[in-house]
Amino acid sequence: MAARIIRNADLVRVPWKNGGGTTAEVAAFPEGSSFETFGWRISMADVASDGPFSAFPGIDRTLIVVEGEGIELDVEGIAYPLDKTSPKLSFSGDDITTGRLLSGAIRDLNVMTRRGEFRQRTRFVESGVALLSEDTSVAFLVPLDAPFDVTLDSTIHSLQVLDTLMLEATQELILLSGSGRAILVEIAPGVS
Repeated sequence: MAARIIRNADLVRVPWKNGGGTTAEVAAFPEGSSFETFGWRISMADVASDGPFSAFPGIDRTLIVVEGEGIELDVEGIAYPLDKTSPKLSFSGDDITTGRLLSGAIRDLNVMTRRGEFRQRTRFVESGVALLSEDTSVAFLVPLDAPFDVTLDSTIHSLQVLDTLMLEATQELILLSGSGRAILVEIAPGVS
């Protein structure tokens, strides 16, 4: 099974779609695609101030706070506080969304899929074993609080906090060893 480590330290920062900050693209499909042409995109953003989120019509989004105290997202007038106890929210890129920092800057993990082409699932995992869903085409594992070792086909992949392991679909057990939590992102073909 093919797997590739994407080191957090190697990520290249690019401007947000609305120019209000920066994001580091972890991976996108097709490779080299723009904000208007990606089928799916995984990125990490540094949010240092309150303000509007970029609009992404036709995109399903999940935002997960990975560093900092948290952010309150206002999605179409409804407030969703995201913090260490409840760090994740899925919402539509069509929705008018603004963010208000709870206490200082944050870093977040963004998962975006083009509706009808791809679907996404995100879940928290800990030490033990993980199994991907049968329809998963590509998956990403990102340690949040502590380093993780991921064993695939007898190969150990050592990840530091916020490194990403990108792996192809597999029905083999994925062995996880670490003292904290990680986020597992699965991308699957969409349904029209």
